[in-house]
Amino acid sequence: MSEWYFKKNEQRVGPFTNVEMIALYRKKEINDLTLVQRSPHPEWVAFKQTELHQHTGNHGNSELKIGNLFSAVFKKHSKEEGEKVFIAGTKYTTPATSDIPHTWPHPWVFSRVFLVLIITYFLLLACTYLFENSNTIPGLMVIGSFAVPFSVLLFFFETNAPRNISVFDVVKMFFIGGVAALVATLVIYSIIPVGKLNYFNALLVGFIEETGKMIIVALFIRSLNSKYILNGLLIGAAVGAGFAAFESLGYAFNYSVDAAFLFKDIHIAGETMMNVIFSRGWQSIGGHVVWAAITGAALVIAKGDQKLGMHHIFTGTFWKWFIIPIALHFAWDCPFNPLPAIAFKQIVLIVIVWFVILRLISKGLKQVSAISAASKAAK
Repeated sequence: MSEWYFKKNEQRVGPFTNVEMIALYRKKEINDLTLVQRSPHPEWVAFKQTELHQHTGNHGNSELKIGNLFSAVFKKHSKEEGEKVFIAGTKYTTPATSDIPHTWPHPWVFSRVFLVLIITYFLLLACTYLFENSNTIPGLMVIGSFAVPFSVLLFFFETNAPRNISVFDVVKMFFIGGVAALVATLVIYSIIPVGKLNYFNALLVGFIEETGKMIIVALFIRSLNSKYILNGLLIGAAVGAGFAAFESLGYAFNYSVDAAFLFKDIHIAGETMMNVIFSRGWQSIGGHVVWAAITGAALVIAKGDQKLGMHHIFTGTFWKWFIIPIALHFAWDCPFNPLPAIAFKQIVLIVIVWFVILRLISKGLKQVSAISAASKAAK
């Protein structure tokens, strides 16, 4: 009979039998993320990754549960738990299809990374303004522009239940994919020039920029031959996050230079830079990152079990989803803007896009559940 142990306050508690462990779970004394160990094996794994989880009555629950999605953010986590997140996606750590968890994920590492970046930002801010050290201004712009998009990207990395895409791949898509998407967008802009942002041109901008990102997302999905909707969300978010970060960095630089030239005052230039970084930072939770994530999911849904081809982009299945980021981008850029002082339009659009994202995560978990069940039936 197996002997099980679990970690509580960094202490090893046990041993317990299979039945006792399931009872502890049902009493909520342990949860999906509790680290457990089965003697005589030395490794610690999350309870939801063990075979016991299948007998708790909570396996396969993929209904929309926003509270569960963020429930782990404010809990204390060990260093080992964080390390397990970052080693996902390698040849040795990608779970078998039948072992992929298809309950709602509990991401939390993204919040810790965001905290690290924010602390770094304020330290650079202190160097720049308290000690009047201009050498730290480039770092201030880079960290300020990258903090939110990169943290949101890690959220999608943690919600990728198949755990089949590594941190290296994600970083590659963030940097190369993000910049490649900017290049693709500029190429399209050179063919279809856009003038002042009226309603028609705002629609053109939405179509051009979402298409530019879509091209690069499609190339990565085809290269990785991703079959999961959750993979599509992650790949799209990686490209979108890189696009958003570099674009924000460009805006922060250009607006501060323009302000310095116009007002001949370095302090006004600094305030302008800070305002751009802040506004584009918090608004990026509902911008390019999540728009491209929807596009990535749409491509995976459209291709199904096939290898992604050009013909999939011209299907109704793809456009049913792809029209959403285009429409949201249009609404974001168009002149209609009630209550601009409180960014009312942006807040409403952020709520709408995250409702779509959560529906896609739910759809992705149901897909994982179906594939896992088919894999087990085939054994």
